[in-house]
Amino acid sequence: MINRERISNEFCRQAAIDSPSFKEAAMATYLKQRFASFGAQIQEDQSATQTGSQSNNLVIRIPGTKSGAPLLLSAHMDTVGPAEGVEPVLVDGVFRSAGPTILGADDKAGLAEIIEALEVLREQKIDHVPLEILVTVCEEIGLLGAKHLDFDLVTAKRGIALDTTGIDHVIHKAPAANRFKIEIFGQEAHAGVVPENGISAIQIAARAISRMQLGRIDEETTANIGIISGGQATNIIPRQVILEGEVRSHNPAKLQKQTRQIIGLLEEEVAQARITVNGTEITATMAIELRDDYPAMHVDNQAEILQLIVQTATAIDFPLQVKAAGGGSDANIFNAHGIETVILGTGMTNVHSVEEEVRVDDMVQIARLLVEVIRRA
Repeated sequence: MINRERISNEFCRQAAIDSPSFKEAAMATYLKQRFASFGAQIQEDQSATQTGSQSNNLVIRIPGTKSGAPLLLSAHMDTVGPAEGVEPVLVDGVFRSAGPTILGADDKAGLAEIIEALEVLREQKIDHVPLEILVTVCEEIGLLGAKHLDFDLVTAKRGIALDTTGIDHVIHKAPAANRFKIEIFGQEAHAGVVPENGISAIQIAARAISRMQLGRIDEETTANIGIISGGQATNIIPRQVILEGEVRSHNPAKLQKQTRQIIGLLEEEVAQARITVNGTEITATMAIELRDDYPAMHVDNQAEILQLIVQTATAIDFPLQVKAAGGGSDANIFNAHGIETVILGTGMTNVHSVEEEVRVDDMVQIARLLVEVIRRA
């Protein structure tokens, strides 16, 4: 049923189109032409004015040949870098990048699978409910496309986002995340002449970090400080340091508790950092930028969309596990807007690296599953 050569060629064409976040215009143009070949109605929202992308999100409608609630299929058109001059090569059934770039299987494997499923529906004249295909921009840099999507353009209340590694699982839970940027300000001084007249912002941060729980907190929660920057020279007590990090959890209370712990420890160390110079007391200070990055998603095990996928996989003897994920995706945003969305693996592996790859056989298997899910929807 699935045309192996066709899906391979489709992926190869897409992968060769550079589409790093913010620079998705060429990819959007290709997708509009490609989906138009199916007689689809294609709409763009006006998200580019808010995301800064060269392109808007695309909402693509395929009329149904039978009645029923619309089914949403989703993928994103942007990739991480390095993504300039991508040259996909196929060796022994596996796509890789020929040069020092990512491949772009994240998420072009998902897009190729959706398009191949549409080809099969048309060829085999398979009856199906109306389909809404949502292709977002700027997913890789904070789900910006989904966050600024005009949801008035979407009518579906159930969906599948094709955007995770592997092919043997479907994701129904993902954590919420808080991101923070914290600046600590001390007092600069000559490190070799009058170090006692300085307050080291880096030392304040180090003391706080040494007291923090970071990494895996429990089965639901993680925390990380990923970027530290500051200082001017080795002979200057550093006046400023910037910490950037995140906390993720499936449990909202744990998310807030862990976030408060990190900020609280920094506040304690800042409050204790004070000196007196020529009779004047000097104290450290700090500034906090904290934002909710994305909400948690939790699709119930008995939800119609999850049962549809699980039952279809069982019917066609396709091994599939229902799992929770540790990362966020567009599906988190869709669920927050009342669209019950689960995440399906696309076969991509080693994503966000120049070692990224995808097997053609895996894309064939996911496209096959997708056709059967649409048939039964």
